[in-house]
Amino acid sequence: MDKEGLIEKVETLAKGFHERSAEVDRLAVFPHENFKELKESGYLTWTIPKKFGGLGLNLYEFLQMQERIARGDGPTALSVGWHLGSLLELAENETWEEETFAQLCEKVVTEQALINRAATERGTGSPTRGGRPETEAEFKNEQWTINGRKAFTSMAEALDYSLVTAVIAGTEKKGIFLVDHRKKGVSVEETWDSASMKGTRSDDLVLENVKLPSDALVEEEGDLTAPAAPKAWLLHIPACYLGIATAARDYAVEFANNYQPNSLPGPIKEVAEVQMKIGEIELELFQGRELLYSVANRWISEPEKRPEMGNDLAAVKHVVTNMAVRVVDLSMRIVGARSLSQSNPLERYYRDVRSGLHNPPMDDMVIKNLAKSAFSHQQVLQNQR
Repeated sequence: MDKEGLIEKVETLAKGFHERSAEVDRLAVFPHENFKELKESGYLTWTIPKKFGGLGLNLYEFLQMQERIARGDGPTALSVGWHLGSLLELAENETWEEETFAQLCEKVVTEQALINRAATERGTGSPTRGGRPETEAEFKNEQWTINGRKAFTSMAEALDYSLVTAVIAGTEKKGIFLVDHRKKGVSVEETWDSASMKGTRSDDLVLENVKLPSDALVEEEGDLTAPAAPKAWLLHIPACYLGIATAARDYAVEFANNYQPNSLPGPIKEVAEVQMKIGEIELELFQGRELLYSVANRWISEPEKRPEMGNDLAAVKHVVTNMAVRVVDLSMRIVGARSLSQSNPLERYYRDVRSGLHNPPMDDMVIKNLAKSAFSHQQVLQNQR
């Protein structure tokens, strides 16, 4: 199927997700029906390399699909983004043994297995801040034993496998372990009570004396074969919130086009102030979309520059997620007080886009690192004089 066909398929899926999104949010349940349709469509395999049975979508194409899914349902997009993005990163970086990665891809292709990375812990905060994991893996008698608890594990109840970050006992090294959720000792504790992105069901993953084979260690910190490139796959985060913001824009424009209070001779789209707000929304979306996709395109077209793109990727996340908050706010100002009604989708979009501010990397770290980069650049210039 060509790219246009894939986009058409995704947009059809998104329409169905949108019809269920209000109920998923109201009940705060995982959207199992959405994921059933994603699996039936083969969507879980699209970032897997062609040689392993997938479609081999690149970063740019992946983000295009994710943005469209998010227009239908943000929590579904953010959730499946972790799965597809993790596979894309592994495909690009080739940090695993090829046979091990091929086996994981086979599980996704043939069984529609669902995976996610489990790295965050309440005691350490976001992994991007460098905290030492409290989850520990001990190697004894030719097997690993893992104990710990991971917070904010999106899709926890639906996952088949997790890539769990743990400290290797007796060392200061961290490892990534492929954990089959059917293993004894793996459980999920329902802790997700967030006001936004309810459908991600980002509950706690609990690991109690989980026994794993020796080859379950699939990545190890300090491995000289690990690439230096930043994690561009995390752009699925701003792509998701861009999609939600676009959905808010669509609702506001439709409302302005149709709503006519009896105090006006025509719909409110003819009011100068409403036109001004719609124009501001369009400008925000234009800037966010251009920034997201131009950086994604550069990641693909200039692979030799990837090690230097960390600040660029972080800046995209910062700009687009904050843009999404402003777009939803402007949309609500157009619609007025009824946008706060629980029956109005803008109320849900308003809560959901706030989550983007707390996905990694955090705003303060982005700004701080940009400042450090500016000072470093200035120092280089001084040294050249």
